[in-house]
Amino acid sequence: MLSTIMAFVSETAPEAAAKSGSVISRMLINIHEWSQLEPIAFLIKLGGGLLIVLIGKVLIIWLKKVFKRSLSRSKKINDLMARFLLQLVNIVGWIFLIIIFLQHMGLNMGPVLAGLGISGVILGFAFQETIGNLLSGVMIVMNSPFRIGDYIDAGSYSGTVKDMDMICVILATPDNKKITMSNRLVWGSPIINYSDLERRRVDMIVSVPHGSDVATVRQVISSVFASYEEILPEPAPTIEVSKLNSSSVDFIARPWTIPSNYWKIYWRFQAEIPTRLAEVGISIPFQQVDLHIVDSTKEIEAPKSNGAEKG
Repeated sequence: MLSTIMAFVSETAPEAAAKSGSVISRMLINIHEWSQLEPIAFLIKLGGGLLIVLIGKVLIIWLKKVFKRSLSRSKKINDLMARFLLQLVNIVGWIFLIIIFLQHMGLNMGPVLAGLGISGVILGFAFQETIGNLLSGVMIVMNSPFRIGDYIDAGSYSGTVKDMDMICVILATPDNKKITMSNRLVWGSPIINYSDLERRRVDMIVSVPHGSDVATVRQVISSVFASYEEILPEPAPTIEVSKLNSSSVDFIARPWTIPSNYWKIYWRFQAEIPTRLAEVGISIPFQQVDLHIVDSTKEIEAPKSNGAEKG
């Protein structure tokens, strides 16, 4: 069977090579040369090439382990950058390995690489989205706007960064959804990182009815904050009157905490503040409308004339 296939290639390759371009021509000529070999000799040559691939694969794995150890010791390279560089090493290593294999099989890679340089322009237009994602990934890695495990906003999406490769970023939302975004989309949008800094301010609003004592409201909010161990002493929490609405007076309550405790404080405060205000006689206001009804049954008295009526 193998001899039949090689005989067919030996008959068709020279004719096809004469009609095709230089790169394809050279490849067909090499296929024609392979077809002239005896099956045993061809299998031996192919076995040697596969052995080279096996050895190269082992070297690539070893090289990745060496790089991984070196990157883990560096304080300037985070996990995201390390993963990206390891993927890059893996891809570049396999490209060189394929070139070496084809060179071993007798294919002159010089003209082939030169031809790929010309066709690369065409491929660049065809795969511009993929190339854009790759370059955007490089920019993300170089600037390091986030790390694995950070909670971010990227465009209209929010979530915890779970992974990143050379094409996309994977986010996990708080409601357990997986979002896959292209690197180009992430880098082309404002990136808000909620986990990168050491502390974060919790912004909350407390509404009380008009006429409530401002000092009492401040004291209640301050006592609630004092009972939370998660709130940082510095900077001190901000408690001030923010806005006078039609039905309420709004206070801003802004304590500081570490990013991981943000929602813990937010939800706890929202549940406790109505009860604590009620203990001092302050209720939570609600929208209300005062309706004044005019009695239309009363006759409107006509204005009296100052002059005497003529008979």
